[in-house]
Amino acid sequence: MIYLARMEGAAGLTPYQLLTSTRYDPYLTSFGWNNDKDGPSPFFLLPLHLERLIEAADTHSWLYAKTLLRYEYLKASCLDAILEQRIRGHTSTAYKLRITVTKEGRIAATATPLAQNLTEDPTTVPEPSAIAIAASDNDEGLDAGPTGPPMKVYIDKEPTEPSIFTETKTTLRDVYERVKERNAGQCDGSGWDVLLYNGDGQVMETTIFNVSFYRGGQWVTPGAGTGCLAGVMRRWLLEHGRILEDTEGILTRDTISDGEWVLLCNGVQGCRLGKIYTESA
Repeated sequence: MIYLARMEGAAGLTPYQLLTSTRYDPYLTSFGWNNDKDGPSPFFLLPLHLERLIEAADTHSWLYAKTLLRYEYLKASCLDAILEQRIRGHTSTAYKLRITVTKEGRIAATATPLAQNLTEDPTTVPEPSAIAIAASDNDEGLDAGPTGPPMKVYIDKEPTEPSIFTETKTTLRDVYERVKERNAGQCDGSGWDVLLYNGDGQVMETTIFNVSFYRGGQWVTPGAGTGCLAGVMRRWLLEHGRILEDTEGILTRDTISDGEWVLLCNGVQGCRLGKIYTESA
């Protein structure tokens, strides 16, 4: 039986699983930083995804599942998901992998074709000065990163209460779905996301990305104490000195400026740019 948890404000019991998402892309084998114990790997930072799942299992007190989480099992599940797509005749060479873990420690992975392959390092962190020069008052055609043009990032209309389901990633995505729903009316077209903040006004993340703001000559990401998700790409960037963690609480809703650039990152897309919109579209 899948673990059942009572959600605040929800009726009855809601089943959920632990969740993480990564990328399969042959281009990743060209980067030594992405190697695993078997050598070059096409799976984006897969060892860190395993560590994330182990930490989440511990946080949710899924101690039995924690004992069963092994890298060889995780990688085999991912390879099986890619093989299944090929058997079905899909010709894509890049895939998003959605990985779930039950309380009993069962790992499952499903693959979804991605529209484009990587053509550059997904860990590339742009400098705002270079962004400004490239934009030249017109964002069209701006090279925003390996996985697409700048995202429009709108500020949520309401604060989000931090919980175990914001601090860890699970299949219970209700909080993020509500954020998207209540902001859909102000958001323009496609390619947008919403910035979350907690009851103290501290910035947390967007619905699918960790976020960093350029402060004091460095990209700064919200601290874990805000209730944000400690994502895999965020962790890698912190460990490699590409971004800093906000330990002083400087990233608050009222310090955000309309039109400022933000660095977005996750375990599927890597790094890309976003632009803040404080006004409705």
